[in-house]
Amino acid sequence: MTLRDFYLKRAKAEFPVFLKVMRALPSDLSYKPDKRSPSAEQLVWTLTYEMKALIEVVETGKCEWQNITPPGLDEMIGMYEKWSTELLDKVAKLDDASQERNAQFLYQGQVVMEKPLAEFLWDFMFDAIHHRGQLSAYLRPMGGKVPSIYGPSADEPGM
Repeated sequence: MTLRDFYLKRAKAEFPVFLKVMRALPSDLSYKPDKRSPSAEQLVWTLTYEMKALIEVVETGKCEWQNITPPGLDEMIGMYEKWSTELLDKVAKLDDASQERNAQFLYQGQVVMEKPLAEFLWDFMFDAIHHRGQLSAYLRPMGGKVPSIYGPSADEPGM
């Protein structure tokens, strides 16, 4: 099993869980537990926009992070659904040589990360899981209910 194949297997399991957490959020995304913390809105947008960035990386070998004002929660959820599906399709079509080519992540014109595409995809997956963890910790203080992520949740009936 290649890194790409394992990535696809895990992404197919993880992407629906990201959506469960996003859908569990109340509509007011302004919550942040500390002034240094990102808001819930910023976290949802990071998770969503990372899908778009990864599509660009798969297509062109690079992406540049843009500071864009996030749309509303429902729109972000729709974008996440669309882009995560599109990403899975594109990654599934990669050949072995494409997985090994270098991919670049840029911010303000500067290369922040450069590594083989398969590793790049995994780094973004780990980053997204980290941000999903932050977001799930925000849910209860925001008045939401935490869905099951890797196991039962006390907030889900029958658990």
